[in-house]
Amino acid sequence: METEEQYPLDPEKVYISTDVLTLDCEDGPKTLKMGVWINYDPVRIHRMIIREKVLQVDQYEVLNPLVSKLRRADPEYFRRFMGLRMVIDFPGYDTGVVAKIPYENDPVGFYKWWRKGRHEDKVHLNAAYQIMLFQKVAMMAPGVVLKKDLEFIKQ
Repeated sequence: METEEQYPLDPEKVYISTDVLTLDCEDGPKTLKMGVWINYDPVRIHRMIIREKVLQVDQYEVLNPLVSKLRRADPEYFRRFMGLRMVIDFPGYDTGVVAKIPYENDPVGFYKWWRKGRHEDKVHLNAAYQIMLFQKVAMMAPGVVLKKDLEFIKQ
């Protein structure tokens, strides 16, 4: 029986789309070019690059197309990863704006849009960013913060 040649991960190598990589999958080891991996399992490849930091890739040839694939492959994972870097339609801006801009420059307006406007599904804020937002809004416009958010700050 002929066995497929293995290309184990080389943490020192910066991979481009034509480089070959073997990864363990549910049905055994799979060897694919990096350009195929980003289509086959974009979330796994992204986690290896960003979270686990075991895979280095070329920014333009692999990472940029990968991020674009993530948006379609797993919108929830993409939203959580992007956080305040997500481009949103925010009142007062003619075009999409990075969420971090109104979050920092107009915390009360952002809070009203995000929480009261029920846009939590558009921008993921981790607990630390939520606490900072709720605290700023509580200081700037105390009557605006919802009771559940004040309780969240006190935890």
